[in-house]
Amino acid sequence: MNTKGDKVPDQQIEEYLMEYHFDSQIGALGYKKWTSLLREHYDLIINKKKVFRLCDELDILKERRTKQLKHPRHLARNRIVTGPNQLWQVDIKYGSIVGTHHFVFVCCAIDVYDRRIVGMYRGSTCRSKHITTMITKALIRQKVHFKDGEFEDKLIIRTDNGPQFVSELFGEFCLHQKIHHERIPKKTPNMNAYIESFHSSLQRECFDRHAFTFYDEAYYHIDEYINFYNIIRPHGSLKNYSPYKYNQLTLAGTVTVQEISL
Repeated sequence: MNTKGDKVPDQQIEEYLMEYHFDSQIGALGYKKWTSLLREHYDLIINKKKVFRLCDELDILKERRTKQLKHPRHLARNRIVTGPNQLWQVDIKYGSIVGTHHFVFVCCAIDVYDRRIVGMYRGSTCRSKHITTMITKALIRQKVHFKDGEFEDKLIIRTDNGPQFVSELFGEFCLHQKIHHERIPKKTPNMNAYIESFHSSLQRECFDRHAFTFYDEAYYHIDEYINFYNIIRPHGSLKNYSPYKYNQLTLAGTVTVQEISL
């Protein structure tokens, strides 16, 4: 919980801790000082015992940080996107189940080129296994075919430094699928602007309009909204076409192919 009385799930706190862990300066401080920073930066009401427990579960306690990462971190860099299935941005959002201490988590993959939500998971928790399953289904649905060669020939997936994305499971998945996974530096949400923008729309046009009293209700409204977003909702940066319509028009050559620099 924060000082405003809002419930904050452990998975959100874990994401904050992973950001601290990978910070070039804060990362050396350890869980006790991270506790103080969580209170200062995010107004959390939290004690060091809970922070220790979460750090222990994430395997990022200071004395364990000599462990060699099996999958090196690739920092996001400037990209030019000229078509679909070149760069997907992936992130997690959560909402509350009214009158409870439970949350509904939504993880989406957005195609930067035409803003389609190409993959979506929603559930009462969100771990690496849920995200890899979601992306696998998206790869099949989008008929993504990979080329041999350098990373530029492969699908790029860009995420933040949440624990789901730095896990060994996610790293092994990307290696097996020949996906280039890159992570944005700390405090650079603009490098994941497209999924951040979509989540703002999801909050404003779905979460704020519906009170979720049980999970099936939440899933219904979330599914309905994403279907609406992809197929019907006009998008200002897509000449006021929906993402699906824009995709169809570009494939047919009716709309001039655009280059996106990010």
